[in-house]
Amino acid sequence: MLKNLSSGTKISITRSIKTSFEQYMASIQWQEDKFDIQDFISSWRTYINEHASWYKNLSDETKNDDEFHQELALKINETMEKILSEEPTSEQIDMLENLQKQSGTDYDYSCKLEAKYLIDRLEGNH
Repeated sequence: MLKNLSSGTKISITRSIKTSFEQYMASIQWQEDKFDIQDFISSWRTYINEHASWYKNLSDETKNDDEFHQELALKINETMEKILSEEPTSEQIDMLENLQKQSGTDYDYSCKLEAKYLIDRLEGNH
């Protein structure tokens, strides 16, 4: 069912998952022990209902289809796995080393999106 959607819609779905995941993880300050998949799904649902045009364009039949929801769950898992496995860039690593020296902090981070969060936080943007 998901595969039958336009490529633009599929890209928008992935983007909405990534954006919502980034916002959710920032809200829990990337503390993995605070991660709750149900809380994340709830925040993603709120995000797509309020901000995602792709969701508004789906038929009610599609929105209520169990197969569609199963495929979305797989897409969410795949997208989160991809985000969490994406290594920080060398620029991010260098920037974090410098920012942590300046601030006297020593944060652990494991992926590109978490590194971005820490850079923003240490620069005072969070």
